[in-house]
Amino acid sequence: MDKLVFTSLSGAKTGTIQRTMLTNDLANISTVGFKRASFQRAIPAQLDGPGFPVRFQPLVENRTDIVNLSPGTRMDTGNALDVAFNGQTVLGVLGEQGEIAFTRRGDLRVSELGFIETSNGHLVASEGGGPLTVPEGGSVNITPDGTVFFNATLAEAAGAAPPVLVGQLVLRDASATTLQRRLDGLFEEIGANGLGGDIAPGPEVASLSSGALEGSNVNPVEVLVSLMDYYRSFETQMKIIKSAEELDQNGSRLIQTS
Repeated sequence: MDKLVFTSLSGAKTGTIQRTMLTNDLANISTVGFKRASFQRAIPAQLDGPGFPVRFQPLVENRTDIVNLSPGTRMDTGNALDVAFNGQTVLGVLGEQGEIAFTRRGDLRVSELGFIETSNGHLVASEGGGPLTVPEGGSVNITPDGTVFFNATLAEAAGAAPPVLVGQLVLRDASATTLQRRLDGLFEEIGANGLGGDIAPGPEVASLSSGALEGSNVNPVEVLVSLMDYYRSFETQMKIIKSAEELDQNGSRLIQTS
């Protein structure tokens, strides 16, 4: 009886983590550059001490979200500051403490202070260190390798002056690196524990496409089906626990009458 309740309750707890991740995915279907995540493997509940060593608690080793960098749907916008990243390229931005972290969000803009930032407010990092800034006025163009050029408005209209190089985006190929999602939604190498930091470039060439955005890689139909499976599984686990309770009560009454 104890084993039955233990197994059912363990399954229900694991399902709760799954439900949290699925609802988060569903809420970010329309978020630019959003990537699904998965959690790590289960571990035994009893490693040392008293108890049954054969029991397994199907809970994750930790709450680390391993980022799935599969591409989302691309949308052409024609905006020079909208960029979509090719392959498993990620963009370096600055976290709250000034540390390097990464994102796939490519809806960039120029702030009132001249900083290039993502639409959710993260400053875009420069290969030279610190945030990337551009002069006031004019327009910004970004090449496929992440080089940023500035065109002064009058010069661009007259065609009299070439564009000015203002910096280089931090682009990294993450195909050989396992990334985890942080609490602020940015990515970092697994094991960084919120400290961020640069990652080793992968074997592929890091590049981007200007004038387009990458949508979320969440498949809404797949998520909804998974949610239905979760609720059915949770209902089954609760029925098993209820049945175990009824069997225990019936057993107690039989002992009392005997």
